[in-house]
Amino acid sequence: MAHQPSSPRKLRNFVNGAYVDAADGRTAGLTDPVTGKVFAEAPVSAQADLDNAFRAAADAFENRWRDVTPAERQIAINKFADAVEERGEELVAAEVENCGKPFSSTRDEELWQVTDALRFFAGASRTLEGKAAHEYMADHTSWVRREPLGVVGQITPWNYPMAMAAWKIGPALAAGDTIVLKPSDTTPASTLLLAEIAAEFLPPGVLNVVTGDRDTGRALVEHPTPQMVSLTGSTRAGLEVAQSASADLKRLHLELGGKAPVIVFDDADVEKAAAGIAEAGFFNAGQDCTAATRVLAAPGIHDDLAAALAEQARVTTTAGPDNPDAAYGPLNNANQLDRVSGFLERTPDHADVLAGGSRVGEEGYFFAPTVVSGLRQGDEMVTDEIFGPAITVQRFDDEDTAVTWANSVRYGLASSVWTQNHARALRVSRRLDFGCVWINTHIPLIAEMPHGGFKQSGYGKDLSMYSLEEYTRVKHVMSYIGRD
Repeated sequence: MAHQPSSPRKLRNFVNGAYVDAADGRTAGLTDPVTGKVFAEAPVSAQADLDNAFRAAADAFENRWRDVTPAERQIAINKFADAVEERGEELVAAEVENCGKPFSSTRDEELWQVTDALRFFAGASRTLEGKAAHEYMADHTSWVRREPLGVVGQITPWNYPMAMAAWKIGPALAAGDTIVLKPSDTTPASTLLLAEIAAEFLPPGVLNVVTGDRDTGRALVEHPTPQMVSLTGSTRAGLEVAQSASADLKRLHLELGGKAPVIVFDDADVEKAAAGIAEAGFFNAGQDCTAATRVLAAPGIHDDLAAALAEQARVTTTAGPDNPDAAYGPLNNANQLDRVSGFLERTPDHADVLAGGSRVGEEGYFFAPTVVSGLRQGDEMVTDEIFGPAITVQRFDDEDTAVTWANSVRYGLASSVWTQNHARALRVSRRLDFGCVWINTHIPLIAEMPHGGFKQSGYGKDLSMYSLEEYTRVKHVMSYIGRD
């Protein structure tokens, strides 16, 4: 399927089972990051639009979704997943047009994450757990109820709009909640299409999508209706959401930034490590909170690994969706291009750019696969999230230093260890202060296991039964059973 930017078209919010315009008619342009040209207009929603969406969600929860049995929810979510698969090419086209990603990887590596997550949570809806009912007090029986929270607000990012929407929609639907979701202002297209597909199988008002800017997001967080707000975004956004939500003690689920350390010991296979790290560092133009972009290399293999990574960068292609050789597409927007470019422009004198380091072409937001060595622990490229296709390489002296450097950033989302020493792998994985530790691989995620971080990478888990539990509340019920 060829990438053919269309003339600007008008997108609309999806509320109460139908497309609707913003109440005041305001829109903003969506830019194709491949060309830098506007391809669509999307609503800039305001308070009235959120009021309408939350009213629809509250009504749907009370009257059409809360009391649906888990078996019925499972059937509806599985039908939704089947329809997503059937309309996969359409969804991929929307994602590619909005994000500029390669068709092949979007179809083969991202679309399945949507259907897989939905199908996992469809089944998980029937396996809620709690303490066994028992007479913990004489003449009284106690048991635990897991109940849906009610209406939830969700905010998704621009790096994986389609997949991140599914990661949030799945557990909320499985728990029996209803949703008002705001996608990123730059990438709403595929999320709106997901809502349209879901409407065939869900009652009106269960899943609502409202587009807009940061002010729209703030209004969603501050709205009195949602019982929880779930955000995937930057640490800055998470801090703002946490402050806003504290006004009425909303529950929060925050998956924020990352700066994943990749510790490579002397006994690792250099070529295999370089190939795996490059794939996990450059995928999606490095726009991934778990990306393998901060390599800590043992002295015996540092030079060879840095050279191998630089060679991997030189043979990695960034291009538009039409190029079958493209490993990744453009950065998402002009601001992100400026941000990534700024890091490289400020490269300290003691560091060396071994590959890349600059923009590619003059059209769109492409950036070359980049490898930088010679950085020191306090340099901004080591401590701050670049969120671009840039891998840094540092030399460490011993295991303790490697672990100390790995942990001495404010993020705690993901990490990896590369070694053939089993005891070392287990020892280091225990010491790493990150929500996920991979051993001799980096970046695979599966629906059965939790994903989420520590420190300023946020709190709460996506995927797995732990995520489903985030969207429920626990109630203790006690009954007197003694004889009168």
